[in-house]
Amino acid sequence: MALISRRAISAGVATAIAASALAALPARADDNRPVPTITTNGEGNVDVAPDIAILGLGVVREADTARAALDANNEAMAEVIKAMKESGVEGRDLQTSGFSIQPRYEYHRPKEGEIQRPPRIVGYTVSNNLTVRVREMSKIGEVLDKSVSLGVNSGGNIQFGNDNPKDAIDEARRKAMEDAMRRATTLTGAAGVKLGRIQNISESFNRPSPMPMVAGRMMADAAMEKAVPVEGGENTYTVNVTVTWELDQ
Repeated sequence: MALISRRAISAGVATAIAASALAALPARADDNRPVPTITTNGEGNVDVAPDIAILGLGVVREADTARAALDANNEAMAEVIKAMKESGVEGRDLQTSGFSIQPRYEYHRPKEGEIQRPPRIVGYTVSNNLTVRVREMSKIGEVLDKSVSLGVNSGGNIQFGNDNPKDAIDEARRKAMEDAMRRATTLTGAAGVKLGRIQNISESFNRPSPMPMVAGRMMADAAMEKAVPVEGGENTYTVNVTVTWELDQ
């Protein structure tokens, strides 16, 4: 009997310990019921003055033969590249971004009773495009003026950027998260509940967009001014976050 009593006592102690451990766990009314949550969006914006400009410059030449068109294009583009380097643009900041040789056709317009003849080649067009990164913002106008003077006659994009925007993007992230938390705190405060642990965070990021420049306008401005007037303004880096919290009721 004494042996049985000791076993009974041991079982009772083990049961009490297990019950105490369960009582220490967070209580839920129903484990099968979904945990209530709240999801808010936040946006952060940071404005930064650009420190680099990316120009798209093109040379187009036409001639009766592909060889003549290519030679004329090569001569003009070589002068443009030379001028870029003389203006302080490094070789690593010059990149050919597109090259093409296209035939030009003349299409037969038959008169009444004539048979339609196939188109014939009457010449060739050679196009060579150059991407130029200008790191000295004060030289953008000079670079544009020289390039047009030396034969650039197509293109159309100038993009103002930042060589290393990581700090600006991180600051936009912090602002976006603070915005999301502010909105969630306002909503939960009005509802009489509290924010619990975070379930999920997602992010989207928008880079500044290129600013188009019409080639004809660019060349006209270059003809009137020694250096094309260019204003860089500011780049706006935008981060959006979506955060989901559990609700602590």
